[in-house]
Amino acid sequence: MSEDPEILAVVRTSAPRRWLAVGVQGFLGLLLLWVAGTTPPEVLGWQVFLIVMGLAWLYMANRLRVATEAQLELTADGLRDSTGRVLMPLAQVRRVERGMFAFKPSNGFVVHGTEALGRAWAPGLWWRLGRRVAVGGVTAASETKAMAEIMSALIAQRDGTGGM
Repeated sequence: MSEDPEILAVVRTSAPRRWLAVGVQGFLGLLLLWVAGTTPPEVLGWQVFLIVMGLAWLYMANRLRVATEAQLELTADGLRDSTGRVLMPLAQVRRVERGMFAFKPSNGFVVHGTEALGRAWAPGLWWRLGRRVAVGGVTAASETKAMAEIMSALIAQRDGTGGM
């Protein structure tokens, strides 16, 4: 087994945001189920809809809870999560976008790559679609900003365009 590369930056979830997000989604799921059970609509289709949506929100709350137990790590090899799943190798990164008008999650950034890496999603932490990986959601803004800056510096150093 090869030696693990040095971790340059870490993004963790903010505990208050994490539990607020899980709580709101779980509450919505329970509320929909409660409405379906206590005051069922006259049309059976609407009651089925409420039950399905309530169960879906409870499922998503659990997915968010499980996904946000992990953290993201930036190494010289690329961006990965704490389970070892590689989100994007640094060699494939074209640019990092943090601007106000960037299509990115809350408190986050978007990494544009050279190749499509498939779709994947960890609710509240990151998503990958095509050539983009977006980091953020229930994360701390200071950690995502630091990770984006370090990643930008690594890209500039790799491409020979200087520092930040």
